[in-house]
Amino acid sequence: MTMEQKFGKNSIDIEVLREFCEREGKMVEYRKGDQLEREGDPARWFGFVTEGCFKYITRGISDERNHLTWFSFEGEFVADYPCVLSGQPSQATIEAMMSCRVWRVSGEELFGFFRQSIKNMELRAVIGEHMLNQFKARYQDFHRATARERYELLLQRCPGIVEHLALQDLASFLCITPNYLSTIRKSITFEVQK
Repeated sequence: MTMEQKFGKNSIDIEVLREFCEREGKMVEYRKGDQLEREGDPARWFGFVTEGCFKYITRGISDERNHLTWFSFEGEFVADYPCVLSGQPSQATIEAMMSCRVWRVSGEELFGFFRQSIKNMELRAVIGEHMLNQFKARYQDFHRATARERYELLLQRCPGIVEHLALQDLASFLCITPNYLSTIRKSITFEVQK
């Protein structure tokens, strides 16, 4: 399963965790550009997205440019997981791409939930394994797919994503330049018009 696919009953049974967020958390609204977490600050929040989507941004080591690395969509969880469980510094800035609504709990509350039972601890492990598989699939895409194929995969997985991302954000996520992405888009448009 890839990161763009929603968690579902066939992958992780998250109903218990979603219900926990709704029961113990607070509904928080974010406007476009608002931050759930900021890179370098202690990770504090774990939430279930009921409306909207978030992007994960990290700063380059030497170029200090922003690089878009991940998304959380409606029906998914948003957090810098597992940093939020220990309050470690967030490895990314998590920013609302549009108006969003999130059932949000603190990392401490989430950690306490996991400690309540063996079943909850097993869910914690399954979430970690699921995330590892998502990262592995993204990593493999960078090695087995061309830039154009990665762009086409993204469009298949998230059909409306181009409406919410600027060209430079899409290019950053695909690890190509905006000019090269424009070239890819033009070639696809040209082929469709034939």
